[in-house]
Amino acid sequence: MTQQHETPVTSGSGASAQEYLEKRQLQRGTAGWVLLAGLGVSYVVSGDYSGWNFGLAEGGFGGLAIATVVVAAMYLALVLGMAELSSSLPAAGGGYTFARRALGPWGGFATGTAILIEYAIAPAAIATFIGAYVESLGLFGITDGWWVYLAVYALFIGIHLAGVGEALKVMFVITSVALVGLVVFAVAALGDFDVSRLTDIAPTGAAGASELLPFGYLGIWSAIPFAIWFFLAVEGVPLAAEETADAERNVPRGIIAAMAVLLFTCVLVLVLVPGAGGAEAMASSGNPLVEALGGGAAATVVNYIGLAGLVASFFSIIYAYSRQLFALSRAGYLPTSLSVTNRRKTPTLALVVPGVIGFGLSLTGEGALLLNMAVFGAALSYVLMMVSHVVLRVREPDMPRPYRTPGGVLTTGFALMVAALSVVATFLVDSTAALWCVGVFLAFMAWFGLYSRHHLVAASPDEEFAALARAEEDLG
Repeated sequence: MTQQHETPVTSGSGASAQEYLEKRQLQRGTAGWVLLAGLGVSYVVSGDYSGWNFGLAEGGFGGLAIATVVVAAMYLALVLGMAELSSSLPAAGGGYTFARRALGPWGGFATGTAILIEYAIAPAAIATFIGAYVESLGLFGITDGWWVYLAVYALFIGIHLAGVGEALKVMFVITSVALVGLVVFAVAALGDFDVSRLTDIAPTGAAGASELLPFGYLGIWSAIPFAIWFFLAVEGVPLAAEETADAERNVPRGIIAAMAVLLFTCVLVLVLVPGAGGAEAMASSGNPLVEALGGGAAATVVNYIGLAGLVASFFSIIYAYSRQLFALSRAGYLPTSLSVTNRRKTPTLALVVPGVIGFGLSLTGEGALLLNMAVFGAALSYVLMMVSHVVLRVREPDMPRPYRTPGGVLTTGFALMVAALSVVATFLVDSTAALWCVGVFLAFMAWFGLYSRHHLVAASPDEEFAALARAEEDLG
Protein backbone atom coordinates (compact mmCIF):
# COMPACT_ATOMS: atom_id res chain seq x y z
CA MET A 1 0.00 0.00 0.00
CA THR A 2 1.24 3.50 -0.88
CA GLN A 3 2.71 5.39 2.05
CA GLN A 4 0.50 8.34 2.96
CA HIS A 5 1.45 11.60 4.62
CA GLU A 6 -0.87 13.41 6.97
CA THR A 7 -1.81 17.03 6.56
CA PRO A 8 -0.16 19.50 8.95
CA VAL A 9 -3.33 19.75 10.96
CA THR A 10 -3.20 16.08 11.90
CA SER A 11 0.50 15.47 12.03
CA GLY A 12 1.03 17.40 15.22
CA SER A 13 -0.62 17.00 18.61
CA GLY A 14 -3.86 15.24 19.31
CA ALA A 15 -5.32 18.62 20.19
CA SER A 16 -4.76 19.96 16.67
CA ALA A 17 -6.46 16.90 15.17
CA GLN A 18 -9.37 17.35 17.57
CA GLU A 19 -9.69 21.01 16.61
CA TYR A 20 -9.70 20.06 12.91
CA LEU A 21 -12.52 17.53 13.40
CA GLU A 22 -14.55 19.83 15.66
CA LYS A 23 -14.93 22.21 12.72
CA ARG A 24 -16.25 19.29 10.67
CA GLN A 25 -18.97 17.76 12.84
CA LEU A 26 -22.36 16.61 11.61
CA GLN A 27 -25.48 16.56 13.78
CA ARG A 28 -25.61 13.16 15.49
CA GLY A 29 -28.55 10.84 16.11
CA THR A 30 -31.11 12.73 13.99
CA ALA A 31 -32.76 9.98 11.94
CA GLY A 32 -34.37 6.62 12.63
CA TRP A 33 -35.06 3.90 10.05
CA VAL A 34 -38.43 5.34 8.98
CA LEU A 35 -36.87 8.69 8.09
CA LEU A 36 -34.06 6.83 6.31
CA ALA A 37 -36.59 4.83 4.29
CA GLY A 38 -38.27 8.11 3.41
CA LEU A 39 -34.89 9.51 2.40
CA GLY A 40 -34.25 6.50 0.14
CA VAL A 41 -37.63 6.87 -1.58
CA SER A 42 -37.14 10.62 -1.79
CA TYR A 43 -33.86 10.17 -3.67
CA VAL A 44 -35.63 8.19 -6.35
CA VAL A 45 -39.32 9.10 -6.55
CA SER A 46 -38.79 11.70 -9.28
CA GLY A 47 -37.70 8.81 -11.49
CA ASP A 48 -41.29 7.58 -11.46
CA TYR A 49 -42.56 10.93 -12.70
CA SER A 50 -40.13 11.58 -15.55
CA GLY A 51 -36.96 10.35 -17.22
CA TRP A 52 -37.50 6.59 -17.35
CA ASN A 53 -39.91 6.95 -20.27
CA PHE A 54 -37.10 7.99 -22.65
CA GLY A 55 -36.17 4.30 -22.51
CA LEU A 56 -39.26 3.58 -24.62
CA ALA A 57 -37.49 5.32 -27.51
CA GLU A 58 -34.50 2.99 -27.05
CA GLY A 59 -36.15 -0.38 -26.49
CA GLY A 60 -39.91 -0.02 -26.82
CA PHE A 61 -42.12 -1.29 -24.01
CA GLY A 62 -40.76 -4.83 -24.18
CA GLY A 63 -37.12 -3.77 -24.24
CA LEU A 64 -37.59 -1.32 -21.38
CA ALA A 65 -39.60 -3.86 -19.37
CA ILE A 66 -36.91 -6.54 -19.71
CA ALA A 67 -34.19 -4.00 -18.89
CA THR A 68 -36.18 -2.90 -15.82
CA VAL A 69 -36.52 -6.47 -14.51
CA VAL A 70 -32.75 -6.95 -14.82
CA VAL A 71 -32.00 -3.56 -13.27
CA ALA A 72 -34.47 -4.10 -10.41
CA ALA A 73 -32.77 -7.41 -9.60
CA MET A 74 -29.40 -5.63 -9.68
CA TYR A 75 -30.58 -2.92 -7.30
CA LEU A 76 -32.09 -5.44 -4.91
CA ALA A 77 -28.75 -7.29 -4.81
CA LEU A 78 -26.90 -3.97 -4.52
CA VAL A 79 -29.06 -2.77 -1.63
CA LEU A 80 -28.61 -6.05 0.25
CA GLY A 81 -24.84 -5.76 -0.20
CA MET A 82 -24.80 -2.14 0.93
CA ALA A 83 -26.95 -2.99 3.95
CA GLU A 84 -24.14 -5.26 5.13
CA LEU A 85 -21.40 -2.74 4.37
CA SER A 86 -23.22 0.11 6.08
CA SER A 87 -23.81 -1.97 9.21
CA SER A 88 -20.08 -2.70 9.41
CA LEU A 89 -18.75 0.75 8.43
CA PRO A 90 -21.29 3.44 9.36
CA ALA A 91 -19.77 6.75 8.19
CA ALA A 92 -20.84 9.75 6.12
CA GLY A 93 -18.72 8.56 3.18
CA GLY A 94 -21.08 5.74 2.24
CA GLY A 95 -19.72 3.89 -0.80
CA TYR A 96 -16.41 5.74 -0.61
CA THR A 97 -15.93 4.53 2.98
CA PHE A 98 -16.59 0.92 1.97
CA ALA A 99 -14.20 1.05 -0.98
CA ARG A 100 -11.54 2.84 1.07
CA ARG A 101 -11.48 -0.08 3.49
CA ALA A 102 -11.51 -2.73 0.76
CA LEU A 103 -9.55 -1.20 -2.10
CA GLY A 104 -7.24 1.32 -0.47
CA PRO A 105 -7.07 5.08 -1.06
CA TRP A 106 -7.07 4.83 -4.86
CA GLY A 107 -10.16 2.63 -4.89
CA GLY A 108 -11.85 4.73 -2.23
CA PHE A 109 -11.31 7.98 -4.10
CA ALA A 110 -12.34 6.43 -7.43
CA THR A 111 -15.62 5.30 -5.86
CA GLY A 112 -16.22 8.65 -4.19
CA THR A 113 -15.54 10.46 -7.47
CA ALA A 114 -18.01 8.29 -9.38
CA ILE A 115 -20.65 8.98 -6.72
CA LEU A 116 -19.96 12.71 -6.91
CA ILE A 117 -20.44 12.64 -10.70
CA GLU A 118 -23.78 10.93 -10.17
CA TYR A 119 -25.03 13.20 -7.39
CA ALA A 120 -23.78 16.48 -8.85
CA ILE A 121 -25.39 15.83 -12.25
CA ALA A 122 -28.65 14.12 -11.20
CA PRO A 123 -30.15 17.29 -9.64
CA ALA A 124 -29.36 19.18 -12.85
CA ALA A 125 -31.33 16.59 -14.84
CA ILE A 126 -34.19 16.74 -12.35
CA ALA A 127 -34.19 20.56 -12.51
CA THR A 128 -34.92 20.37 -16.24
CA PHE A 129 -37.87 18.06 -15.54
CA ILE A 130 -39.11 20.45 -12.83
CA GLY A 131 -38.94 23.22 -15.42
CA ALA A 132 -41.06 21.15 -17.83
CA TYR A 133 -43.72 20.58 -15.16
CA VAL A 134 -43.78 24.26 -14.12
CA GLU A 135 -44.13 25.39 -17.72
CA SER A 136 -46.92 22.87 -18.39
CA LEU A 137 -48.82 24.24 -15.39
CA GLY A 138 -48.27 27.84 -16.49
CA LEU A 139 -47.12 28.77 -12.98
CA PHE A 140 -46.12 32.43 -12.49
CA GLY A 141 -46.18 32.90 -16.25
CA ILE A 142 -42.76 31.19 -16.51
CA THR A 143 -41.81 30.07 -20.00
CA ASP A 144 -38.03 30.02 -19.61
CA GLY A 145 -36.75 27.22 -17.40
CA TRP A 146 -33.61 28.88 -16.07
CA TRP A 147 -35.58 30.92 -13.53
CA VAL A 148 -36.97 27.65 -12.19
CA TYR A 149 -33.54 26.04 -12.02
CA LEU A 150 -32.11 28.99 -10.10
CA ALA A 151 -35.06 29.16 -7.70
CA VAL A 152 -35.02 25.47 -6.75
CA TYR A 153 -31.26 25.39 -6.23
CA ALA A 154 -31.29 28.52 -4.07
CA LEU A 155 -34.36 27.53 -2.03
CA PHE A 156 -33.44 23.95 -1.23
CA ILE A 157 -29.76 24.53 -0.58
CA GLY A 158 -30.96 27.21 1.86
CA ILE A 159 -33.20 24.72 3.69
CA HIS A 160 -30.32 22.25 3.95
CA LEU A 161 -28.12 24.93 5.47
CA ALA A 162 -30.71 25.27 8.26
CA GLY A 163 -29.92 21.76 9.56
CA VAL A 164 -30.32 18.08 8.73
CA GLY A 165 -33.24 17.44 11.09
CA GLU A 166 -35.34 20.10 9.43
CA ALA A 167 -34.29 18.93 5.96
CA LEU A 168 -35.12 15.25 6.55
CA LYS A 169 -38.56 16.10 7.91
CA VAL A 170 -39.35 18.34 4.94
CA MET A 171 -38.14 15.57 2.61
CA PHE A 172 -40.37 13.01 4.31
CA VAL A 173 -43.49 15.17 3.93
CA ILE A 174 -42.82 15.97 0.26
CA THR A 175 -42.11 12.32 -0.50
CA SER A 176 -45.36 11.22 1.14
CA VAL A 177 -47.26 13.67 -1.07
CA ALA A 178 -45.43 12.32 -4.15
CA LEU A 179 -46.46 8.75 -3.30
CA VAL A 180 -50.08 9.86 -2.94
CA GLY A 181 -49.78 11.36 -6.43
CA LEU A 182 -48.75 7.99 -7.85
CA VAL A 183 -51.84 6.39 -6.32
CA VAL A 184 -54.07 9.11 -7.81
CA PHE A 185 -52.45 8.53 -11.20
CA ALA A 186 -52.89 4.75 -11.00
CA VAL A 187 -56.60 5.01 -10.18
CA ALA A 188 -57.21 7.49 -13.01
CA ALA A 189 -55.07 5.61 -15.57
CA LEU A 190 -56.79 2.27 -15.07
CA GLY A 191 -59.88 3.57 -16.89
CA ASP A 192 -57.81 4.43 -20.00
CA PHE A 193 -55.58 1.37 -19.97
CA ASP A 194 -55.38 -0.56 -23.25
CA VAL A 195 -52.88 -3.40 -23.70
CA SER A 196 -52.45 -2.60 -27.40
CA ARG A 197 -51.00 0.82 -26.56
CA LEU A 198 -48.02 -0.83 -24.88
CA THR A 199 -46.73 -2.00 -28.27
CA ASP A 200 -47.75 0.82 -30.62
CA ILE A 201 -44.16 1.58 -31.72
CA ALA A 202 -43.58 0.19 -35.22
CA PRO A 203 -40.84 -2.48 -35.41
CA THR A 204 -37.57 -1.44 -37.08
CA GLY A 205 -35.21 -3.57 -39.14
CA ALA A 206 -32.94 -4.25 -36.14
CA ALA A 207 -31.95 -7.82 -35.27
CA GLY A 208 -34.70 -9.47 -33.25
CA ALA A 209 -37.20 -6.66 -33.88
CA SER A 210 -40.83 -7.44 -33.19
CA GLU A 211 -43.97 -5.75 -31.93
CA LEU A 212 -42.78 -6.25 -28.35
CA LEU A 213 -39.14 -5.37 -29.14
CA PRO A 214 -39.41 -2.74 -31.91
CA PHE A 215 -35.69 -1.92 -31.68
CA GLY A 216 -34.53 -5.52 -31.43
CA TYR A 217 -32.33 -7.17 -28.87
CA LEU A 218 -29.84 -4.30 -28.68
CA GLY A 219 -32.73 -2.07 -27.62
CA ILE A 220 -32.89 -3.94 -24.31
CA TRP A 221 -29.29 -2.98 -23.55
CA SER A 222 -29.81 0.62 -24.67
CA ALA A 223 -32.83 0.91 -22.36
CA ILE A 224 -30.82 -0.03 -19.25
CA PRO A 225 -29.70 3.53 -18.34
CA PHE A 226 -33.33 4.65 -18.34
CA ALA A 227 -34.47 1.65 -16.31
CA ILE A 228 -31.83 2.68 -13.75
CA TRP A 229 -33.69 5.98 -13.33
CA PHE A 230 -36.41 4.04 -11.46
CA PHE A 231 -33.91 3.35 -8.65
CA LEU A 232 -31.01 5.77 -9.13
CA ALA A 233 -29.57 7.12 -5.85
CA VAL A 234 -31.31 4.75 -3.40
CA GLU A 235 -27.76 3.64 -2.55
CA GLY A 236 -27.29 7.07 -0.96
CA VAL A 237 -29.05 6.07 2.27
CA PRO A 238 -25.75 5.09 4.01
CA LEU A 239 -24.52 8.67 3.53
CA ALA A 240 -26.76 9.55 6.48
CA ALA A 241 -25.02 7.05 8.78
CA GLU A 242 -23.25 9.61 10.99
CA GLU A 243 -26.53 11.49 11.50
CA THR A 244 -28.52 8.36 12.36
CA ALA A 245 -29.40 6.88 15.73
CA ASP A 246 -28.12 3.29 16.05
CA ALA A 247 -26.76 3.35 12.49
CA GLU A 248 -25.70 -0.32 12.51
CA ARG A 249 -29.37 -1.36 12.71
CA ASN A 250 -31.28 1.55 11.20
CA VAL A 251 -29.33 2.11 7.98
CA PRO A 252 -29.84 -1.48 6.69
CA ARG A 253 -33.53 -1.40 7.68
CA GLY A 254 -34.03 1.97 6.04
CA ILE A 255 -32.42 1.13 2.69
CA ILE A 256 -34.23 -2.24 2.38
CA ALA A 257 -37.62 -0.66 3.21
CA ALA A 258 -37.00 2.08 0.63
CA MET A 259 -36.20 -0.51 -2.04
CA ALA A 260 -39.44 -2.40 -1.32
CA VAL A 261 -41.51 0.75 -1.89
CA LEU A 262 -39.62 1.62 -5.09
CA LEU A 263 -40.15 -1.83 -6.61
CA PHE A 264 -43.91 -1.34 -6.22
CA THR A 265 -44.00 2.18 -7.69
CA CYS A 266 -41.76 1.11 -10.60
CA VAL A 267 -44.20 -1.60 -11.73
CA LEU A 268 -47.11 0.81 -11.35
CA VAL A 269 -45.86 3.49 -13.72
CA LEU A 270 -43.96 1.24 -16.15
CA VAL A 271 -47.18 -0.56 -17.10
CA LEU A 272 -49.82 2.14 -16.68
CA VAL A 273 -48.14 5.10 -18.39
CA PRO A 274 -47.63 3.54 -21.85
CA GLY A 275 -50.81 1.50 -21.39
CA ALA A 276 -52.87 4.67 -20.94
CA GLY A 277 -50.99 7.13 -23.14
CA GLY A 278 -49.29 4.90 -25.71
CA ALA A 279 -45.62 3.92 -25.76
CA GLU A 280 -44.80 6.02 -28.84
CA ALA A 281 -46.35 9.20 -27.44
CA MET A 282 -44.77 8.73 -24.01
CA ALA A 283 -41.26 8.06 -25.36
CA SER A 284 -40.41 11.76 -25.61
CA SER A 285 -42.65 13.29 -22.94
CA GLY A 286 -41.24 15.61 -20.27
CA ASN A 287 -44.17 14.85 -17.95
CA PRO A 288 -45.45 11.42 -19.01
CA LEU A 289 -47.88 10.75 -16.15
CA VAL A 290 -49.82 13.91 -16.92
CA GLU A 291 -49.84 13.40 -20.68
CA ALA A 292 -50.87 9.76 -20.26
CA LEU A 293 -54.07 10.93 -18.55
CA GLY A 294 -54.83 13.31 -21.44
CA GLY A 295 -56.31 16.15 -19.39
CA GLY A 296 -59.02 16.50 -16.79
CA ALA A 297 -59.03 17.04 -13.04
CA ALA A 298 -56.90 13.97 -12.28
CA ALA A 299 -54.20 15.11 -14.73
CA THR A 300 -54.07 18.53 -13.07
CA VAL A 301 -53.76 16.99 -9.63
CA VAL A 302 -51.03 14.61 -10.80
CA ASN A 303 -49.23 17.50 -12.49
CA TYR A 304 -49.04 19.47 -9.26
CA ILE A 305 -48.12 16.41 -7.20
CA GLY A 306 -45.61 15.32 -9.84
CA LEU A 307 -43.85 18.58 -9.26
CA ALA A 308 -43.65 17.59 -5.58
CA GLY A 309 -42.09 14.25 -6.56
CA LEU A 310 -39.42 15.93 -8.64
CA VAL A 311 -38.74 18.39 -5.85
CA ALA A 312 -38.39 15.53 -3.34
CA SER A 313 -35.60 13.87 -5.31
CA PHE A 314 -33.92 17.15 -6.16
CA PHE A 315 -34.00 18.15 -2.51
CA SER A 316 -32.68 14.85 -1.19
CA ILE A 317 -29.88 14.39 -3.73
CA ILE A 318 -28.55 17.78 -2.69
CA TYR A 319 -28.21 16.22 0.76
CA ALA A 320 -26.41 13.22 -0.76
CA TYR A 321 -23.84 15.14 -2.75
CA SER A 322 -23.04 17.37 0.21
CA ARG A 323 -22.33 14.39 2.50
CA GLN A 324 -20.19 12.62 -0.09
CA LEU A 325 -18.18 15.78 -0.75
CA PHE A 326 -17.97 16.42 3.01
CA ALA A 327 -16.48 12.97 3.66
CA LEU A 328 -13.92 13.18 0.85
CA SER A 329 -12.89 16.68 1.94
CA ARG A 330 -12.66 15.82 5.64
CA ALA A 331 -10.28 12.98 4.80
CA GLY A 332 -8.12 15.23 2.61
CA TYR A 333 -8.95 13.74 -0.79
CA LEU A 334 -10.44 17.08 -1.85
CA PRO A 335 -9.69 20.58 -0.45
CA THR A 336 -10.37 20.46 3.29
CA SER A 337 -12.20 23.81 3.29
CA LEU A 338 -15.15 22.05 1.62
CA SER A 339 -15.93 20.04 4.78
CA VAL A 340 -16.14 22.89 7.34
CA THR A 341 -19.59 22.87 8.95
CA ASN A 342 -21.66 25.83 10.13
CA ARG A 343 -23.23 26.32 13.56
CA ARG A 344 -26.15 24.08 12.50
CA LYS A 345 -23.66 21.27 11.77
CA THR A 346 -24.16 21.34 7.99
CA PRO A 347 -21.27 21.59 5.47
CA THR A 348 -21.78 24.98 3.79
CA LEU A 349 -19.37 24.78 0.84
CA ALA A 350 -20.15 21.11 0.24
CA LEU A 351 -23.75 22.20 -0.35
CA VAL A 352 -23.06 25.32 -2.38
CA VAL A 353 -20.17 24.38 -4.73
CA PRO A 354 -21.82 21.35 -6.43
CA GLY A 355 -25.05 23.38 -6.53
CA VAL A 356 -23.37 26.07 -8.61
CA ILE A 357 -21.95 23.42 -10.95
CA GLY A 358 -25.31 21.67 -11.22
CA PHE A 359 -27.11 24.92 -11.98
CA GLY A 360 -24.67 25.58 -14.80
CA LEU A 361 -25.33 22.11 -16.24
CA SER A 362 -29.11 22.55 -15.95
CA LEU A 363 -28.92 25.56 -18.28
CA THR A 364 -28.26 23.13 -21.12
CA GLY A 365 -31.89 21.99 -20.75
CA GLU A 366 -30.82 18.51 -21.91
CA GLY A 367 -32.56 16.30 -19.35
CA ALA A 368 -31.99 13.01 -21.18
CA LEU A 369 -28.31 13.81 -21.75
CA LEU A 370 -27.74 14.73 -18.10
CA LEU A 371 -29.63 11.62 -17.01
CA ASN A 372 -27.23 9.43 -19.00
CA MET A 373 -24.22 11.17 -17.46
CA ALA A 374 -25.59 10.66 -13.94
CA VAL A 375 -26.20 6.99 -14.72
CA PHE A 376 -22.58 6.59 -15.87
CA GLY A 377 -21.31 7.81 -12.48
CA ALA A 378 -23.82 5.65 -10.62
CA ALA A 379 -23.06 2.44 -12.53
CA LEU A 380 -19.31 2.91 -12.16
CA SER A 381 -19.73 3.41 -8.40
CA TYR A 382 -21.87 0.25 -8.19
CA VAL A 383 -19.09 -1.79 -9.82
CA LEU A 384 -16.57 -0.52 -7.28
CA MET A 385 -18.87 -0.94 -4.26
CA MET A 386 -19.77 -4.50 -5.15
CA VAL A 387 -16.09 -5.32 -5.70
CA SER A 388 -15.56 -3.88 -2.21
CA HIS A 389 -18.17 -6.22 -0.73
CA VAL A 390 -16.57 -9.26 -2.35
CA VAL A 391 -13.04 -8.21 -1.30
CA LEU A 392 -14.06 -7.63 2.33
CA ARG A 393 -15.89 -10.95 2.52
CA VAL A 394 -12.77 -12.75 1.28
CA ARG A 395 -10.07 -10.70 3.01
CA GLU A 396 -11.84 -9.85 6.30
CA PRO A 397 -14.26 -12.71 7.00
CA ASP A 398 -14.27 -11.91 10.73
CA MET A 399 -15.11 -8.22 10.38
CA PRO A 400 -18.19 -7.44 12.52
CA ARG A 401 -21.31 -7.58 10.32
CA PRO A 402 -24.52 -6.82 12.28
CA TYR A 403 -26.38 -7.48 9.01
CA ARG A 404 -25.21 -10.08 6.48
CA THR A 405 -26.19 -10.11 2.81
CA PRO A 406 -28.33 -13.14 1.89
CA GLY A 407 -26.39 -15.14 -0.68
CA GLY A 408 -23.15 -13.36 0.18
CA VAL A 409 -20.77 -12.74 -2.72
CA LEU A 410 -23.09 -14.50 -5.19
CA THR A 411 -25.66 -11.75 -4.60
CA THR A 412 -23.21 -8.88 -4.93
CA GLY A 413 -21.40 -10.64 -7.79
CA PHE A 414 -24.63 -10.54 -9.78
CA ALA A 415 -25.03 -6.83 -9.06
CA LEU A 416 -21.42 -6.28 -10.12
CA MET A 417 -21.98 -8.01 -13.47
CA VAL A 418 -25.12 -6.01 -14.34
CA ALA A 419 -23.51 -2.76 -13.19
CA ALA A 420 -20.58 -3.36 -15.53
CA LEU A 421 -22.99 -3.90 -18.43
CA SER A 422 -24.77 -0.69 -17.42
CA VAL A 423 -21.54 1.31 -17.71
CA VAL A 424 -21.15 0.08 -21.29
CA ALA A 425 -24.84 0.83 -22.01
CA THR A 426 -24.31 4.55 -21.30
CA PHE A 427 -21.91 4.64 -24.26
CA LEU A 428 -24.58 3.04 -26.48
CA VAL A 429 -27.07 5.79 -25.58
CA ASP A 430 -24.74 8.80 -25.87
CA SER A 431 -21.02 8.17 -26.22
CA THR A 432 -20.19 11.89 -26.09
CA ALA A 433 -21.86 12.34 -22.69
CA ALA A 434 -20.19 9.20 -21.34
CA LEU A 435 -16.78 10.32 -22.60
CA TRP A 436 -17.19 13.69 -20.89
CA CYS A 437 -17.78 11.81 -17.65
CA VAL A 438 -14.68 9.71 -18.25
CA GLY A 439 -12.71 12.91 -18.74
CA VAL A 440 -13.96 14.40 -15.47
CA PHE A 441 -13.25 11.14 -13.65
CA LEU A 442 -9.67 11.01 -14.96
CA ALA A 443 -9.10 14.64 -14.00
CA PHE A 444 -10.12 13.86 -10.40
CA MET A 445 -7.84 10.82 -10.35
CA ALA A 446 -4.95 12.94 -11.64
CA TRP A 447 -5.56 15.40 -8.78
CA PHE A 448 -5.36 12.52 -6.34
CA GLY A 449 -2.25 11.00 -7.86
CA LEU A 450 -0.33 14.27 -8.08
CA TYR A 451 -1.41 15.95 -4.86
CA SER A 452 -4.06 14.79 -2.42
CA ARG A 453 -2.82 11.25 -1.79
CA HIS A 454 0.17 12.87 -0.06
CA HIS A 455 -2.11 14.97 2.19
CA LEU A 456 -4.66 12.56 3.61
CA VAL A 457 -6.02 13.32 7.09
CA ALA A 458 -5.18 10.37 9.32
CA ALA A 459 -7.65 11.41 12.04
CA SER A 460 -10.72 11.29 9.77
CA PRO A 461 -13.13 8.38 10.40
CA ASP A 462 -12.53 6.74 7.01
CA GLU A 463 -8.76 6.78 7.37
CA GLU A 464 -9.10 5.47 10.92
CA PHE A 465 -11.22 2.56 9.63
CA ALA A 466 -8.39 1.74 7.21
CA ALA A 467 -5.71 2.12 9.90
CA LEU A 468 -7.64 -0.21 12.19
CA ALA A 469 -7.88 -2.78 9.42
CA ARG A 470 -4.12 -2.61 8.80
CA ALA A 471 -3.40 -2.95 12.54
CA GLU A 472 -5.65 -6.01 12.82
CA GLU A 473 -3.98 -7.50 9.76
CA ASP A 474 -0.53 -6.95 11.29
CA LEU A 475 -1.66 -8.55 14.56
CA GLY A 476 -3.07 -11.48 12.65
